[in-house]
Amino acid sequence: MNRSVRSVATSLAIGFAVYFAARAVWWTVQPAVPLLMVAAILLYLIVVVTTVLLESPAGPQLPRWLAAVAVIVAAVIPIMASASLQPAHRTAPFATWYIGALGLLAVVCIVRRRAIAGWLVLAALAVSSAVCIGPLVSLELGLVGSMMWTVVAQLLVLFWDRAVHDTEHLADIQQAVSAWHATQLVRQRERRVRVKYALGVAGPVLTRTVAARGRLTDEDRLEARLAEGRLRDELRGASLLNDAVREAIQQARLRGATVTVFDEGGLDELDEGRRAEIRDELAEVLKRAEAGRVIIRAARDPKSAVTVVGRSGSGDSSDEDSVGLWHEIPRESPADVAHASSED
Repeated sequence: MNRSVRSVATSLAIGFAVYFAARAVWWTVQPAVPLLMVAAILLYLIVVVTTVLLESPAGPQLPRWLAAVAVIVAAVIPIMASASLQPAHRTAPFATWYIGALGLLAVVCIVRRRAIAGWLVLAALAVSSAVCIGPLVSLELGLVGSMMWTVVAQLLVLFWDRAVHDTEHLADIQQAVSAWHATQLVRQRERRVRVKYALGVAGPVLTRTVAARGRLTDEDRLEARLAEGRLRDELRGASLLNDAVREAIQQARLRGATVTVFDEGGLDELDEGRRAEIRDELAEVLKRAEAGRVIIRAARDPKSAVTVVGRSGSGDSSDEDSVGLWHEIPRESPADVAHASSED
């Protein structure tokens, strides 16, 4: 779309430039200095074609040096064209070609995102034409039209930029909505998985409890406590769990330890590969843990992703000597840290 609009605008600009040049050479009166008139026409064509076609690394924006050349040319060409004619012929239709031609140059500068240069071109045209043929005559012979072109070009550029900005904003909103919708779908799928897991874990225990009318054996009570713990883990720390972590927590509870899992979003911003590494390391830590109470916490910390604390005895938080395990899993893997250090 942008390419087609640009090609149409380029074709129109070149077409109008050729029209004004052809109008300039359609002499009804022989210029006193023909070569000076031809030089003015060639200078205009070179500048306007270069201004229209020259590519810039900054995109559509005209290079600053070329914008300065356009302003200088706008001040020089009216003087050259008028100097090539006798005073009585300076208001002839072919003699005032530069008024519309330089108005076109001002429009090109504005469209190429050099608004100041475009208005300076128009100002230089107004001053030069007023000096050569008089201010009122220049207004009657086309200066008003050049001013209107310039104003319309400026408004169109402003409206176009606003439309592009609004389109980009709408695209960002649409992308955000799509991402939110995808997130909701993932969460719904996760909730279905959690419900299915909960039914698989708690269903048999509840069925036996109902069948036994609440009269449970010690083995049934142990299984109920384990099922409750697994459900609590799934609700509080789903992102920390995989099969190895679940098995390690299960073994710790079977030997009588109390395991608590808290997920506060510590793994939310990590990629899935690093999450898998953290879960594997967590499983190894839990297998070696011998504390009577184990707390697993994934907090939003800039350095640590998961902290594992093990306490023995009563687990009183005021007793510093009861801490028998303290392990922090960093957010970044050791390989990434070593790679970043080598680059530095």
